[in-house]
Amino acid sequence: MSAFKIKKGDKVVILSGKDKGKRGEVLKALPKEDRVVVQGVNVVKRHQRPTQTSAGGIVEMEAPIHVSNVAHEDPKDGSATRIGFKVLEDGRKVRFAKRSGEVIDG
Repeated sequence: MSAFKIKKGDKVVILSGKDKGKRGEVLKALPKEDRVVVQGVNVVKRHQRPTQTSAGGIVEMEAPIHVSNVAHEDPKDGSATRIGFKVLEDGRKVRFAKRSGEVIDG
């Protein structure tokens, strides 16, 4: 298994499928299954049985999407980019956008 380059809170672009071209924020990363849950993407309807805490009915929720179908959004121009890792002078290991060279995490 390769390094999981997408984390919770990242802005991503959908590359394929019915939601191709959509953009959203990663709500949950599932590295063991190589999947991510993206806000507003791959929305499915679930029939929910009523419980003590919630009412029943048909609930819309985001289903996981394979990580190969999403790409990181370039901080500079918003297009899809690949991610690289580099170590800064102060010793921090950070992710950067290969398209623009912009550092992604602080």
